[in-house]
Amino acid sequence: MSLFEMAAVLFAIAAAIAYLNYRFARLPSAVAMLVGGLVSAMAILAVDRLWPHAGVGTRVVGLLADVDFSSLLMNGMLGFLLFAGSLTVDVHRLRENLGPVLTLASAGVLLSTAIVGGGTWCLFAVAGVPVPFGYCLVFGALISPTDPVAVLAIMEELHVPKALEINVTGESLLNDGIGVVVFTALLELAAAPGSVSAPAVALLFAREVIGGVLLGMAGGFLVYQAMKRVDEPNVEVQLSVAMVVALIAAAARLHVSAPLACVAAGIIVGNDARRHAMRDATREALDRVWSFADYVMNAVLFLLLGLEATVFRIASPVHAAVVLAVITLVLAARFVSVGLPMSIIRRRREMPHGIVRVLTWGGLRGGISVALALSLPPFSGRAGILSATYGVVVFAILVQGLTLGRVIRRLGAAT
Repeated sequence: MSLFEMAAVLFAIAAAIAYLNYRFARLPSAVAMLVGGLVSAMAILAVDRLWPHAGVGTRVVGLLADVDFSSLLMNGMLGFLLFAGSLTVDVHRLRENLGPVLTLASAGVLLSTAIVGGGTWCLFAVAGVPVPFGYCLVFGALISPTDPVAVLAIMEELHVPKALEINVTGESLLNDGIGVVVFTALLELAAAPGSVSAPAVALLFAREVIGGVLLGMAGGFLVYQAMKRVDEPNVEVQLSVAMVVALIAAAARLHVSAPLACVAAGIIVGNDARRHAMRDATREALDRVWSFADYVMNAVLFLLLGLEATVFRIASPVHAAVVLAVITLVLAARFVSVGLPMSIIRRRREMPHGIVRVLTWGGLRGGISVALALSLPPFSGRAGILSATYGVVVFAILVQGLTLGRVIRRLGAAT
């Protein structure tokens, strides 16, 4: 099957699931697509078990390997999804909450990485599944940052008060850069102990995060200035699309964070350009195009995420028990890594009621964690790490994503 044929099948399945979901289930779109992918994966595995000589599962796994989920998301779709999501971020509200957001995106990620890494190493050791401590820390780094794609996809369909929404979405948009830097440094350290120094990590952080933000600001400013000089919705929308493509390509060349570049550019276009360089027709066209692109790419992404169940197979009951324990550990680490910074911030400023519980339960993991896990090199215990990653992601989207609105309403925070 060619890449085009694979894309055609995925788009057709996604459209069918979207239709059935709208007619009958009315689940959040991300949840519906993940469920559809999981059901398809279970059907494939059932056929593989009943007729093993047919080799259906092997062919599907081969096709998914050809798609290269990790590269597709991290080097392509993610930039578009983050730009679309950041177009709706109110820069004034983000600036007002920048302290808590940055604290959660930095200290919170580091604290969670340490807790999850140490706890996972103990759990695997007790279960008799040998995983080096360094790679347990790598797992902590890839699973600790909340996934902006998953968070934005769920939050858009909930009526969340703005004071809570900006903290949840703001953290998810910014902690991606921190998480990837920590993941990269720990992976190098795990693969070759002693090869990573503090100055090297600081340089990596500066290049990836600061460089990505500056690149995005430059791209957003250039497009903003160009939009001020034209008055044609199609041209202005085309400028925004071209900018995102250029930012992704330039970030790869300059070795800076493409996701953060797209977030920075999206905030500028969604605020300055929207207010001062667009008329109503352009704003409507921009919102319609990017909303549709966001919806379609999210649908394909979460469908693929569900189909990846054919790759992330739990090898034994012991692995299943470890996965369940890791899910609990990740939630506990999230609670601590949110609760401690918030307890300090609350001494200086008032925070929304129930923010710790909402941030804990709303800290969804998604495709980014899976993409990073799939990029790991071969090592002892890799299958256990992959299973744990997939288990945490599926639980986050299906259970946390479906019940987050209920949690907010119980806290009396919903409008």
